[in-house]
Amino acid sequence: MPVPDDSPFPIENLPLGVGRADHTSRAWVAIGDHALDLAATHRTGLLEGLDLPTGCFAGDALNPYLATGPNAWRATRARLTDLLTDAAHQPVLGPMLRPRTDLVMGVPIDVGDYVDFYSSLHHATNLGRLFRPDSEPLLPNWRHLPVGYHGRSGTIIPTDTAIPRPQGLRLIDDELHFGPTDALDIELEVGTVIGVGSRRGTPVPTSDAGRHLYGMCLVNDWSARDIQAYEYQPLGPFLGKSFATSVSPWLVGFDALAPYRVEPPAQVPPPSPYLGTEDPWGFDLHLDVQIQSAAMRDQGVPPLTVSSTSFADMYWTPAQQLAHLTVNGASTRSGDLFASGTVSGPSPGSEGSLIELTHRGERPLDLPDGTRRAFLLDGDRVTLRGWAGGAGRPRIGLGEVSGTITASTKG
Repeated sequence: MPVPDDSPFPIENLPLGVGRADHTSRAWVAIGDHALDLAATHRTGLLEGLDLPTGCFAGDALNPYLATGPNAWRATRARLTDLLTDAAHQPVLGPMLRPRTDLVMGVPIDVGDYVDFYSSLHHATNLGRLFRPDSEPLLPNWRHLPVGYHGRSGTIIPTDTAIPRPQGLRLIDDELHFGPTDALDIELEVGTVIGVGSRRGTPVPTSDAGRHLYGMCLVNDWSARDIQAYEYQPLGPFLGKSFATSVSPWLVGFDALAPYRVEPPAQVPPPSPYLGTEDPWGFDLHLDVQIQSAAMRDQGVPPLTVSSTSFADMYWTPAQQLAHLTVNGASTRSGDLFASGTVSGPSPGSEGSLIELTHRGERPLDLPDGTRRAFLLDGDRVTLRGWAGGAGRPRIGLGEVSGTITASTKG
């Protein structure tokens, strides 16, 4: 199967997604500019001997396949690599391949539970300096545990879904007003998906993360900063976060990302024993944020990259996040999603949110159409991109996730 040299989906990647074709949703694996119909591949017997459940690729979510576990994931990946690289299989595979542009992609998993963490040292420090300029930027607990909150799985949406401007209560000049947010923001995040769930009452140690975690996707945690600012005390985010969370359509397995494992930043002080590990690991992912106004689209002006950053800087790792969210005995299920929190770097232009990039709106961004942005306006389209590798190494793409802001919907 020929793959363009600059493709984010080479044979070393093989990400899985769920897309609709011929009025039916089913699982696909991306290869270059095409995708292979996994449901059809399974039905023809080409995946025979892998002990996969009947119909595990035929539904509108990958959960039945993810629940099969690491041995089945690796065996399936090896079989697909063989099928897609051996020319002898091409006559059989040909009718099951489609251009990726022919598919209408959805959320690849049925998300039962969604947790959003706050694991970037640079992001937490930046926000602390903005909101508590005369105090220590990090709150006392931040270096001792992965701070997080339980999100709303029902508003996790696929890429290219419109984002109506949310409404809520916010303070304007010390007076309380109800109406559409004036501070609509994005958060550049990476999501980790649970493949094999864990039982209630059984914590998952960091050393067992590989038995449970399948892979990663991109996440945009849309945020209404003014609504969030008024409501968050004392119980944390609610309406300022729960209106929309966009995820990318292709789920990249940890096996594809394994060559890009890196040692995470040193943790000082050392974490509690349940968060410790003899072999800590993160991933060297490049991430960026692009904005395109409605006027830019009308004028044919390409999106502007406003942020470029690295996931390698994340303080808390996926293994530690899983250990923390289960240490109290909470269970997990196949398809559960936890997001990293905003990914920000140490230098200007590497911040993963507008509130950081514009210093709470005090330093607006200049767009090519002559307008400025403190926060998002109706018609703005935001795209997050991510990949590992490049520069002589296979480019393992996480794809893209996009959303366009529309006017508030009146209740």
